[in-house]
Amino acid sequence: MDIEDLIVAIRTSQIRITDHADEEAVDDALTFDEIYFSVMHGEIIEEYPDDKPYPSCLVMGKNFAGDPIHSVWAYNSGNGWAVLITVYRPDPAGWIDWKVRVKK
Repeated sequence: MDIEDLIVAIRTSQIRITDHADEEAVDDALTFDEIYFSVMHGEIIEEYPDDKPYPSCLVMGKNFAGDPIHSVWAYNSGNGWAVLITVYRPDPAGWIDWKVRVKK
């Protein structure tokens, strides 16, 4: 999976949003426009190739105001659809430069 796969899915409206992602977006006061923006200008910081039913990844990007957003996406390469699994504003205590997990 490549960030371009997710960007194409966003641009062509081939997106599914899980109930969990919808709830997390509301809880963190995130709009889908800013989530999509963060992906389109973001980068994959972790990959989960063995996730089922599709490989997934963690994307770090920033919203319109420059605040960091993390979103987890699965991607079905067979049909080009992306699934937003979850989204959140990362805790600064848990991340170095929003990209590397702090080891406990």
